[in-house]
Amino acid sequence: MRLRTSRTTSSRFLRGLSLLAAGAVLAGCSAAGTAGGTSADGADSAAVKVGLVYSRSGPLAAYGKQYREGFTAGLAYATHGTGKAGGHTVEVVEQDDAGDPAKAVAEAKSLLGKGVRILAGTTDSGVALQMAPLAAQNRVLFVSGPAATDAVTGINKYTFRSGRQSYQDILTAGSLLGDPRGRKVTVLAQNSAFGQANVAAVKAVLGARGARVSSVLAPPGAGDLTPFAQQVKSAKPDLVFVAWAGASAPALWTALNQQGVLDAAKVVTGLAGTASYPVFGPAGGKVSFLAHYFPGAAAGPVETAMLDGITKAGGTPDLFSPDGFTAAQMVVHAIESGSATDTAAMVKALEDWTFNGPKGSERIRAQDHALLQPMFTARLTGTGASAAPHRLTTLPMAAVAPPVKPTAG
Repeated sequence: MRLRTSRTTSSRFLRGLSLLAAGAVLAGCSAAGTAGGTSADGADSAAVKVGLVYSRSGPLAAYGKQYREGFTAGLAYATHGTGKAGGHTVEVVEQDDAGDPAKAVAEAKSLLGKGVRILAGTTDSGVALQMAPLAAQNRVLFVSGPAATDAVTGINKYTFRSGRQSYQDILTAGSLLGDPRGRKVTVLAQNSAFGQANVAAVKAVLGARGARVSSVLAPPGAGDLTPFAQQVKSAKPDLVFVAWAGASAPALWTALNQQGVLDAAKVVTGLAGTASYPVFGPAGGKVSFLAHYFPGAAAGPVETAMLDGITKAGGTPDLFSPDGFTAAQMVVHAIESGSATDTAAMVKALEDWTFNGPKGSERIRAQDHALLQPMFTARLTGTGASAAPHRLTTLPMAAVAPPVKPTAG
């Protein structure tokens, strides 16, 4: 396969981050098993250009790296190593959005001008919310990646997602919390699209079940997080849901532990990437984890193929590896069972598609393009370099399916 990288530079240097996660049986479809076959478009020799617009630099660069490595492994897997879908060579062109929505849109427009009909990537929720309308305006397929904001689901008929959304996180957290009726729940998050989406999701899920939900939102660039930990403790919550992304995670957990929050209330958070495991230190045993993914969580043949593919290429499987791998599966299926040029046919091919992904059995819901998928709960044992997650439960996709949100158009 051909991967062509178009490198871009930024006038500002943004900090990187470290943190926060066999043959395929593609059920109910005729997809990747026919890689290299005859295309219905009658243009077998024409390459299909796929634009990856993701965070190669900027505050979410670690996520972008995981996504990109997963996509590369997924493309090799779904095309059986041929780099072709439906007889067409899949040419991947990369652009760095640096986590900036304006830059992402500019890069995407440049790609569209060069004949790209499929866009994928999108590490940041704010970026995804700008990319989706662009896809609709230009009638191209857009497969959003790790961006978790619920607003992406159902935003338009051209937009899909290859990762989970905040609502699925909250439903998973709910399985750890028990009955929330009458209990005080405080959401601790950054004042960003991701953080606000988590607040909205907790209110929609746990608030609807009788919990009293409040929030403490910190500026994304805040250095001293002690005041926010103190705010959480003073609220005297029964449950604390932490939704955090960025390099400040170690400082956050230190502040929560020092201020006694972890001893005063049940604290639930998402299990982040492998680099974050040592961050918790002794506090890790006090935290309950919902997990989108961690290496070894699914223990299935597709996950094994993903882990092997990434590792053999010199990469490191991590939290958002499945988002990239699944995106590649979706792209190949859209071309093979849909079209290399007709976006409407691509959309139709993806809607209601059930397949085996790296997390297990997954389905793209036709009504709003939500990606229904398993989720996990876990505990963290050990400290420092020996810290490691262990799966407690696997929640099937039906148990953590968000409510249907009819596609806007």
